[in-house]
Amino acid sequence: MGLLTPLAVRLGAQPWMPKLLPQVVWADTRLQRLTRGRVSVLDLAGLPNLTLVVPGRRSGVPRATPLLCVPHEGGWLVAGSYFGDPTMPAWVHNLRATDPTGATEPRARIVTDGREAVVGWRELEGEERAAAWQVMLRTWPNYATYEARTDRTIPVFLLTAA
Repeated sequence: MGLLTPLAVRLGAQPWMPKLLPQVVWADTRLQRLTRGRVSVLDLAGLPNLTLVVPGRRSGVPRATPLLCVPHEGGWLVAGSYFGDPTMPAWVHNLRATDPTGATEPRARIVTDGREAVVGWRELEGEERAAAWQVMLRTWPNYATYEARTDRTIPVFLLTAA
């Protein structure tokens, strides 16, 4: 965690923050382009992150999405929270359309700490999801706020190097 993490947590809990998501994504894209992918908005906030790269389920075009992640059991936990929006993030649908083992096409990849890796994934459910959710709340308490904003179950995925 960094010096700006408490500010990021406070901002992330604001009810108006989801409306600014397009601007945040725009700024983050420019920052990553400027730094050749070495720095993101999440880095500035002192939060663990990765970029998930999955082919579009319809187009097949690789789509890169910066995500807050939680290192866990040799992999990374990610949540399809989308600030508690009622709509499921597109990356969730695209990830579900890839090979969960990472062995065959289409594959999911991540970029973290400047390194790229093919990943396998598992969508967590039941008690396993509940336990992982508690781990994620310790890194980003706003997941509880996002959960309260939506009627959908926020999916949690464990990504592991394939």
